[in-house]
Amino acid sequence: MKRYHLAQLDAVPGVECPCGVARRAFGEVAGAPASVHLTEIHADARTHYHRRMTEIYVVLEGEGEIELDGERFPLKPLTAVMIQPGCRHRAIGRLRILNLPIPAFDPTDEWFDEGS
Repeated sequence: MKRYHLAQLDAVPGVECPCGVARRAFGEVAGAPASVHLTEIHADARTHYHRRMTEIYVVLEGEGEIELDGERFPLKPLTAVMIQPGCRHRAIGRLRILNLPIPAFDPTDEWFDEGS
């Protein structure tokens, strides 16, 4: 059994997500403690939250804002944000980020308030 895994993020197929388009790696690895997503945010993301996951965003390109529980903060390259379970969040603007979900991303742990 291999103790390593490689992913070429720009070659991973993109999937639609509340933030835009994400290229997700390592979520399929059994027992993985985290996954990594290269995410393109093209417009204002939809406000959402996770009940179990913590996410760490690292801005690679672009400038914009992040809304965290109703407060807005500026984003620019190399800004890092840790978003803990229950925090309603969305990115605003055109951004390219790395998203590190801990534990590995689970699509059943993506929640939206009514009307959002």
